[in-house]
Amino acid sequence: MDAGTWQLVLDSLGPLLGGLVRGTIPLTLVSFALGLVLALVVALMRLSDVRVLSGLARAYVSVIRGTPLLLQLFIIYYGLPSLGVTLDPFPAAVIAFSLNVGGYASEVVRSAILSVPRGQVEAALTIGMNYPTTMRRIVLPQAARVAVPPLSNTLISLVKDTSLASSIQVTELLRQAQQIAAPTFEFFALYGVAAVYYWVVCLVLSFAQTRAETRLNRYVAR
Repeated sequence: MDAGTWQLVLDSLGPLLGGLVRGTIPLTLVSFALGLVLALVVALMRLSDVRVLSGLARAYVSVIRGTPLLLQLFIIYYGLPSLGVTLDPFPAAVIAFSLNVGGYASEVVRSAILSVPRGQVEAALTIGMNYPTTMRRIVLPQAARVAVPPLSNTLISLVKDTSLASSIQVTELLRQAQQIAAPTFEFFALYGVAAVYYWVVCLVLSFAQTRAETRLNRYVAR
């Protein structure tokens, strides 16, 4: 790269960081939080003895896992206006990513819940705990330890998937790089910087995942 390109890269570090902090990270955190809540609800529906509830949950998971995330994003942002529902880019992206996370993470949560021995649930019910209390005090704390690694992978994937939001004009990291590179056609340099930012965020999350697993494993009987 010549001196002009290097200068462009240096001048772009701040704006790209702004796109990361104001766009990518909030989009990731909000979508993941809402997706986890939805995943828990869907997982409990899947485990329900009520066939209508379990059937609805299965259908939802099947649709989410069977269609591309980009298509889901386009349906919500470009498709819903034909039904009279118009959303701004950021809320549309949050809805799309939350629904996607909910579909995938629900299977993780369901598997984690099933990993808790059935005898513990039966014992809790025997001593007078109701079902919600049993889930909150007995099942979910143990399931959380099992679910942390795959859910962390889902979060890391979501960080990278948020780049798709640039296709509906959300000003996140990738779109910021596109806007800066467009006048000069220095796409390789600017995309390279954006890639480094994504990589650093994923490294931080991977480190946090390792720390979380270590802390949770302290309470496992050996």
